[in-house]
Amino acid sequence: MAIISASILAANLSELKEEVRRVEGFIDEIHLDVMDGHFVPNLTFGYPILEALRTFTNMPVDAHLMVTNPAELIKGFIEKGATRITIHQEVCYHLHRNVEYIKSFGVEAFVAINPATSLNTLDEILPYVDGILIMTVNPGFSGQKFIPTMTEKIKKLTDIRKSRNFDFKIAVDGGVGNENAVELVKMGVDVLVMGYGVFRNPNLPNLRNEIKSLL
Repeated sequence: MAIISASILAANLSELKEEVRRVEGFIDEIHLDVMDGHFVPNLTFGYPILEALRTFTNMPVDAHLMVTNPAELIKGFIEKGATRITIHQEVCYHLHRNVEYIKSFGVEAFVAINPATSLNTLDEILPYVDGILIMTVNPGFSGQKFIPTMTEKIKKLTDIRKSRNFDFKIAVDGGVGNENAVELVKMGVDVLVMGYGVFRNPNLPNLRNEIKSLL
């Protein structure tokens, strides 16, 4: 079954504990968007926010490192409680080494690609990853619209997974909500990263039930 990964970038951070508690019955994990203001045009979270999360929730946390120096941050985020690390192909000169390093700690290793990055750049890493995250908006800010051409990219990746008999998960991040979440799951998506689609969605319980019905 596909899971919902709630991006707290869209939450009311002044009431983070209450925000997470409000939605935790309808989500499966928390998505932590770590941005450095360099690789992406925004500056967001570091270790303290993950430490704060761990004081009131034991939910899995995906630390999505949208930074130019992911290798320097991997161990720290795992030590603070991340259960998955997602790194970007675009900034990892030694991608295989980074993936193996993440997995050496016993946590999942996902590799993300931006909208303009071809799936061909992942060909040699696919046998080693736990998942691929397709960015369906240009990373940096919550509330952006899903880029329509990314559906073909998702379908292509599901075809590659099937034809080469891989078992990695497929995640999508950006512009995911009531209007497209169910169709994305039908395409083969396993992880739906949603910010506005969780924290600003009055229809979240119904959406969750729709996704669960696709078992």
